[in-house]
Amino acid sequence: MEKSMKSIAQIKAEFEQSKEDGWDELIRQYQSDSRSGVQSICRKYEKKKDILKKERLRLEVMRCYEHEYEAMGYVCGIDEAGRGPLAGPVVAGAVILPKDCEILWLNDSKQLTEKKREELYDQILDQAVAAAVGMASPARIDEINILQATYEAMREAISKLSVKPQILLNDAVRIPDVAIRQVPIIKGDAKSVSIAAASILAKVTRDRLMREYDKIMPQYGFAGHKGYGSAAHIEAVRKYGPSPIHRKSFLKNLL
Repeated sequence: MEKSMKSIAQIKAEFEQSKEDGWDELIRQYQSDSRSGVQSICRKYEKKKDILKKERLRLEVMRCYEHEYEAMGYVCGIDEAGRGPLAGPVVAGAVILPKDCEILWLNDSKQLTEKKREELYDQILDQAVAAAVGMASPARIDEINILQATYEAMREAISKLSVKPQILLNDAVRIPDVAIRQVPIIKGDAKSVSIAAASILAKVTRDRLMREYDKIMPQYGFAGHKGYGSAAHIEAVRKYGPSPIHRKSFLKNLL
């Protein structure tokens, strides 16, 4: 069928079924088609190309620390989720990505929607050289305090990696009792692809766990607030009392 005889729907389907590296050729084929619908499709994919170009430039900036230390060997990003909530564990993630790994839209987990975090979580596990999580329970947090529990969860995550890293890129902290060289980076989850990946791993793992707790104790609403101190959560604690997963040391001022 000649291109001029193709319907707009057919042309749209061609673009949708094409991989990114085929868009330029399709745009060249149809840029002389005078129909406004076809021109709209071409503009849409030109815009998508521009968005992806900018995203790749952003990711390249986020690889600066990885490039700086990659000659030392495996570079591992470390981050945590759940230091602030009233309930649930603190979870740490540790991720070693391949050199020049491209996972589009990888970013600080707090900047992403839940749906996007779930999508990226699967891509991270699929592409990572090694990835692991560590946890510290609410009881452990009460026992040794949240900072020490966070360090403990991070050490556990590192110890569970199938490959030993030579350098750790940490989000802001320096982990005690770890022999591997560490580079603390302020707001590292927005500056390093490895730390961003670790933040997503930790956040998704913890959120999934809190949704499971919600099935057992629905009165607290854990699936919605994930244990953070929302007004509804505080009201539920005052009404029902602390649950087995509440951090007693965090509730002193509430009760």
